[in-house]
Amino acid sequence: MTPDRTLTESGHGPAVPDSAMNHEPAGARSGPGHGGSARGRRAPEPGHASPVRQAWVILTARYLRQLYREPIVIFMTLAQPVIWLLLFGALFKKVAEIPGFGGGSYVTYLTPGVVIMTAMFSASWTGMAYIEDMQNGVMDRFLTAPAARGALTAAMLTYQALTTVLQSAIIVAIGWGIGATFPGGAAGIAALVGVSVLIAVAMAGVSNWFALLTRQREALIGASTTLVLPLTFLSGAFLSLRLVPGWIADVARYNPVNWAASAGRIAVEAHPAWTTVGSYTGFLALAVVITATAATRAFRTYQRSI
Repeated sequence: MTPDRTLTESGHGPAVPDSAMNHEPAGARSGPGHGGSARGRRAPEPGHASPVRQAWVILTARYLRQLYREPIVIFMTLAQPVIWLLLFGALFKKVAEIPGFGGGSYVTYLTPGVVIMTAMFSASWTGMAYIEDMQNGVMDRFLTAPAARGALTAAMLTYQALTTVLQSAIIVAIGWGIGATFPGGAAGIAALVGVSVLIAVAMAGVSNWFALLTRQREALIGASTTLVLPLTFLSGAFLSLRLVPGWIADVARYNPVNWAASAGRIAVEAHPAWTTVGSYTGFLALAVVITATAATRAFRTYQRSI
């Protein structure tokens, strides 16, 4: 074993040197009881990233390289939402004329909902990458390396966030092309993309957590479909809650998908209620913290099961 043992992915990819991980600095064991002293400890050199940050950057770059090699993945996840946007926009065009809908164009109402739905669907498959790494033995190598589990989670969630930004921008552009308007301007669109990132990262945390617990593709596929579709339809993503049965409106109040869809839709209005947008964003941020923590702790369960 050499001092600079490296970790690679299936024989290629970025190396994670041991020297970049949490080794004790020279002099740390000097003094009584190996406690060392402030004088004996080396301070981190200026400009050098922490081991956790190094691992996060390397792993995020790994996932982005995989996307670069297979960019078709982006368009595959966009196919169904684009069809829904085009078909629903045409089929339910007259819905906007129903008393109580609130007026305006249905395509304008629908586009933020499709942005959120796209983020949800794409993020629900994030755990597949973990399952592939488990089957290829890469995950075990990651877990035996001196890298923080939080860095593994953060890298995957960062990758999903960047992917969601691209997907959301494409959906917004398509919606604008077929007649949607965004009176809130660039700030409103940025807020819409931001909440789509939050809901995507929260869902990615759930997907990663479930993948680590089950380690099975079929289980993740079933859970993804079972969770995402009901959450989407039990929200105001496609239809104003003024027009749905009362029990659906009650459920939607506690539905993170509805928080995201409502926040995004309000943000692109001519006079956004930013206080409401901020409240929904806060709830979504809390959901991100909870799911990311659960995904990180699930590594312990996975390690005990192998």
